[in-house]
Amino acid sequence: KTDLVAFSNPRAAGIIAIQIDDDDRLIAVEETDGTKDLILGSRNGMAIRFAEADARPMGRSAYGVRGMQLRDGDEVVAMGVVSDDSAVLTVCENGYGKRTEVADYRRQTRGGIGLKNIQTSDRNGPVVGIACVTDRHELFLVTEQGQIIRMKVGDLRPIGRDTQGVRLMDLAEGDRLVSIATLLEPED
Repeated sequence: KTDLVAFSNPRAAGIIAIQIDDDDRLIAVEETDGTKDLILGSRNGMAIRFAEADARPMGRSAYGVRGMQLRDGDEVVAMGVVSDDSAVLTVCENGYGKRTEVADYRRQTRGGIGLKNIQTSDRNGPVVGIACVTDRHELFLVTEQGQIIRMKVGDLRPIGRDTQGVRLMDLAEGDRLVSIATLLEPED
């Protein structure tokens, strides 16, 4: 967590935002007001919700603090900023996903293993991404072979946390979902 003031004098070649180990990578950056909850989702179907205040402010060149404890072979794939009216959207590699009410994810201490978010069965495959969404969001699903589908998040009924979800996209043989993106529809 770094105050935006630390980024007020960027150089043409850019500036260091965080130190990262060789075997690590940055997956998301979000602007917040310092009072929100964050949710991290892992490839193997775990998620943790914690208060942003649990992560102390640091300088740009710091490594940061542990957000989530990972089991062997797991990795964090997404991060979202929780709001009271949001739901957690989870999408898996084989075209399945679900929307779950944010209240189903109790706040925990930063650095824990988290809760089971979705069943990463052979049917679902691993998690591609999660996002904090409302009914006003639209979801874009992108496959490895370049197919894209767009849908309204409000059309997905909320279901429980530790479930398999529903089919969001039919995939061609050998294709898989590789990315998701959300877009907030403007208010009328």
